[in-house]
Parts: sequence; structure tokens; C-alpha cells
Amino acid sequence: MESAYIGIGSNIGHKIDHCKRAISLMGKLEGCSVRLQSPFYRTEPVGVEGQDTFVNGVVCVDTDLSALTLLKRLLEIETDMGRVRLKKWDARVIDLDILLFGSRVINKPDLVVPHPLMHLRRFVLTPLLQIAPDLIHPVLCQSIRELAGVLPENGQAVETYGRS
Repeated sequence: MESAYIGIGSNIGHKIDHCKRAISLMGKLEGCSVRLQSPFYRTEPVGVEGQDTFVNGVVCVDTDLSALTLLKRLLEIETDMGRVRLKKWDARVIDLDILLFGSRVINKPDLVVPHPLMHLRRFVLTPLLQIAPDLIHPVLCQSIRELAGVLPENGQAVETYGRS
């Protein structure tokens, strides 16, 4: 079994309900069980303008699936929940990203792990800090606590939304 950390986000409709549903569906995947879940956070969109705020969180799943199979199942959940990919960073019903997959480093055309931008995003590090502060980023060789401690706060407002 591997521990995979999955980033969750939504900025369309009933955002928190979408995030909770995605977590429930992840827990029903064969070969996966949700072990840890962060609180949810209301966050500013990063990299785009004119979009509604997001609800973001992170879960840890224990899985015996390969990273690519897990990605495929997560994309199926997104599609089943109504996500349509029109352009990069478009508004979305649900977004599920593999942030970390054990201590593995994966660099394939369809999957890069650790997520290449996770250490620059407060909306990822803040919830991850709540469930795995001492987890080590396998490329940067720093803990989540250390990465979060050096991330500038400007332009990435994150506030607690509530615990699920």
C-alpha cells in the first residue's frame, strides 16, 4: 500500500458539497481508502482572474493502485461529477490532483509527482500542513512545515471554511 495525497478543489455551485462527494467517491474506489482529511479552506483563485473563490482541501488515501491507475480513477470521478475541460485553469465543479504518491518521483507525460507547483501554492500547503506537517517533499527534501513557512502570503488568501 502507498499513501497518496490528493488535492481537492471546487469553485462552481455547491463547492463544499462537491468536495465532500469527491472524497466519498474516492473512498469507494476499489483498492483505496481515505485515511486522513484536512479541513476545507476558502481560497483565492491563483493564476486567473474573474473566477469565484475555491473551496480546497487535501486527503490522504491508502491505495494499492499504481499512480497512473489512481490518476485514471480520479479523472473518472471528475468526469462523473460533471467536470468539462475547456481550457487550462478554467472554473471547475471538481479538481482532483495527485500531490504526492509515497516518496516516489514520477515524470510521465500524463503525470508528474510530486505535483510540480504544490510547493508554491498556499491552497495546497495549508491543508496539507494540517494532516502531514512532517511529510518530506521527495524532490525538495523539505517538510511541508518548512515549505509552508517560506511561502509568501501575498495574493494567496486562505481562510478556514470549516471541518467536514
